[in-house]
Amino acid sequence: MLEDKNQTRTPLSELGEFKLIDRLTKHTKIHHDSTVKGVGDDCAVIDTGDQLSLVTTDLLVEGVHFDLSYMPLKHLGYKAVMVNLSDVYSMNGNAKQITVSIAVSNRFPLEALEELYSGIHLACKTYNVDLVGGDTTSSTKGLLISITALGQVEKKNIAYRSGAGSNDLLVVTGDLGAAYLGLQVLEREKQVFEVDPNAEHELDNYTYLVERQLKPEARKDIVKLLTDLEVVPTSMIDISDGLSSETLHLCKASKKGCQLYEDKIPLDQQVISTCEEFNIDSTMVALSGGEDYELLFTVKQEDFPKIKGNPNLSVIGHMTDEPELIQLVTRGGQKVDITAQGWNALDDN
Repeated sequence: MLEDKNQTRTPLSELGEFKLIDRLTKHTKIHHDSTVKGVGDDCAVIDTGDQLSLVTTDLLVEGVHFDLSYMPLKHLGYKAVMVNLSDVYSMNGNAKQITVSIAVSNRFPLEALEELYSGIHLACKTYNVDLVGGDTTSSTKGLLISITALGQVEKKNIAYRSGAGSNDLLVVTGDLGAAYLGLQVLEREKQVFEVDPNAEHELDNYTYLVERQLKPEARKDIVKLLTDLEVVPTSMIDISDGLSSETLHLCKASKKGCQLYEDKIPLDQQVISTCEEFNIDSTMVALSGGEDYELLFTVKQEDFPKIKGNPNLSVIGHMTDEPELIQLVTRGGQKVDITAQGWNALDDN
């Protein structure tokens, strides 16, 4: 058979991660009634009777998602678990089990893998999660880690991306932008080290930022907090790709617009001062930085008194009936369209 030399070739970088997923899964058919939700949310949702089971998987690749020149293996193991648990919590559920699969090249001795797994075991202990299986194989390209997390949620408490209603309040946990800046600090130190291996590392002023990058914590506490407050989010997502991208995901899935207020975005003082030092706009960092693993969700207006003044939660905007208008209201009162500018793992650059 002769090969067609004129086949169309579309670079994956032209699509980005989410458009690629849409293209690859658009013909997916659901064959079982127990599959409540397949592709399109932070977790797949399976009906198991009294409760819903949650399933999520993430793949981390050396040189794409992490750099071992400044990421300790123990921290990497811990973070790899957090990435997955965060998806479970973003469905308003509780994580129960994980499986861990790794592909590893021969440059890693046994002791290195034991160090990696010490971080995984610490995460399991801290978050009361069981490691129940996985796989190992060889790699010619360094280290790859794939973790699947399993969780549960009561049917009445499940939070999808698609449930936001008009005038629902947009709420975020914690503060934003620190993980991105931590990465910038580490990359700067790496460049200094490459020029002068004897140079002293200057990280004392960036402790919070570096910790947020190397050892993030998934927000299990928020699921309990909302339960205690008797608040069920109408929609929810975790912030892995930046506030702008996640806001767009909620709006798209819920078929709503949004007004997000710049002066309401929570920023740590170390983020503000480091942005000034690096001459970076702090709002841009919060919108596009990613890897904060905070939770972004919507609640009904009537629930505002329950969350008002809570130090873990910030109301940063509200949903609207105009899906074509997803806007940032600046400190000066201007309305600017929000675009997805988060990190793209498929970018050629």
